[in-house]
Amino acid sequence: MKKEIQIPTEVITNKIYIIRREKVLIDSDLAKLYGVETRTLKQAVRRNIDRFPGDFMFQLTKSEWMSLSQIVISSEIINTAQVLRLPLQNRV
Repeated sequence: MKKEIQIPTEVITNKIYIIRREKVLIDSDLAKLYGVETRTLKQAVRRNIDRFPGDFMFQLTKSEWMSLSQIVISSEIINTAQVLRLPLQNRV
């Protein structure tokens, strides 16, 4: 039996950013929502890549990362520009 996760809408909404005119969640935020480590989430995506659309994730450029890091002040996020991003369905 799967464990159902109950997360308030405002918690998710506060973690959505607009990058390249896309609504996105940062992988580390998504991992926290699921209660797993970021590396575990990335491994699961890589193992099941055929289940995701081709534009499901993308990597930020250094300038995009710097712009985002000025908005998101978190020692857990501001560590490298090599983090994958996970786009949501609705485009802006």
